[in-house]
Amino acid sequence: MKVCIACGMPMQEKSDFPNGDTNKDYCAHCARPDGSMQSYEEKLASYTAFIVRAQGLDRQAACAAARSAMAKLPAWENVHTR
Repeated sequence: MKVCIACGMPMQEKSDFPNGDTNKDYCAHCARPDGSMQSYEEKLASYTAFIVRAQGLDRQAACAAARSAMAKLPAWENVHTR
């Protein structure tokens, strides 16, 4: 089983991968419609929105939580943020 390098989601089914491409190291939720991986800014925005919906945090707290979680993932470990 692969784990998404951009969000940490386990990827087991073909539908978990962008456009069903099981060679990708990132999941369908971290991909643009063309199958390429979202930028840090795109992922941060979608992850923040997810945390707001799922956990009910305000946007600022959700953004801080998303930044913290993303900093631990391989895709973003060398990204320096403001």
